[in-house]
Amino acid sequence: MSTEEEEINPYELLGVGLESTEAEIKRAYHKRSLKVHPDKFHELNQAYELLLDPLRRIVVDAKVRAKEARKAQFAKFDAKRKNMVDVLEESERASKKSRVEKGAKQKEMWRENERIMEEGRILREEREKELKKREQEMEIAERKAQEKDNDELEPPSLGALDTTVRLKYPLSSQPTLTTAESLSALLAPFGLVESFNIVLSLKPAPPKKAKRGIALVPFKQVGDAFAAVCASKRAERAMRDVEVSWAQGKEPELIAWLKKMGKLGGTTVESSGNASKTPSNASVLSQPPASSAPPTSAFSSFPSVLPGGSEIPSANPSTGITGLDYESLTLMRLRQAERARLEREILEREAQES
Repeated sequence: MSTEEEEINPYELLGVGLESTEAEIKRAYHKRSLKVHPDKFHELNQAYELLLDPLRRIVVDAKVRAKEARKAQFAKFDAKRKNMVDVLEESERASKKSRVEKGAKQKEMWRENERIMEEGRILREEREKELKKREQEMEIAERKAQEKDNDELEPPSLGALDTTVRLKYPLSSQPTLTTAESLSALLAPFGLVESFNIVLSLKPAPPKKAKRGIALVPFKQVGDAFAAVCASKRAERAMRDVEVSWAQGKEPELIAWLKKMGKLGGTTVESSGNASKTPSNASVLSQPPASSAPPTSAFSSFPSVLPGGSEIPSANPSTGITGLDYESLTLMRLRQAERARLEREILEREAQES
């Protein structure tokens, strides 16, 4: 049998199987011979002759079966290889998917870290701003407290009428108090009085009442005025029925500041005329000053100097004293204008009451 015969499968050319009978082979040969191309008729004829020879057919059958066995084995190997390829491809896909998912998780983690870092930066900036704001507020509060302490330590300035007191008294019990000189003599134990600036009004009281006197008396020192106010209606100080109050109806700021600083004790009388408590060392009020010494304030609890060594400001001098500067002269004129206004108010009030 030639190599060509070995390569050709006669069963495939005739279209029959290995178990076909001789009659089936003949029918297949006649059927194919009618349809085959003339160029292929020689091969068809050889296949027919080969299968009709029993010995040669046995050899062909063995070769065909061996060839089919090899094909089956190769097909099995191909299936295994294909399965291995599928497994490898699936593993590669799983690995790639894992890498992609891992990369996505890393990106998500990176974004989350960036977000947390950004939030932390914003919170840190807000915290720094808040701390800076608190520091500024604390600095402002400390500065205000320092300014307040400085303001409290610095005594207030003396007003134009802070040394002036108002006197009210019935002439029935004080018949001698009808002139500025008599008022100056009455108040001399408390300190120097500007007698030339005293404003005195003597008006009849309402019907069936005795006459009364009202006066505005300026002192040289605010401490002397304070001593006179504290002695209001005190008979032992020859002030019986004489009500002494501040001309402005309220206590001067300097007096309130001295009390707050603990430099002055006691309280003054109210404008209603009720007697008030005097300082603990006010017993000196009952001791008149020595005749040889110039009249000074008998109110010994009033300090002569302010904290820091500065002296208590006194009332401005009158126009009769030479050497006045412009500021003192202006302040004196303001005081005189204020006294004139108070005098007009007193006269108007008495006119309404009469």
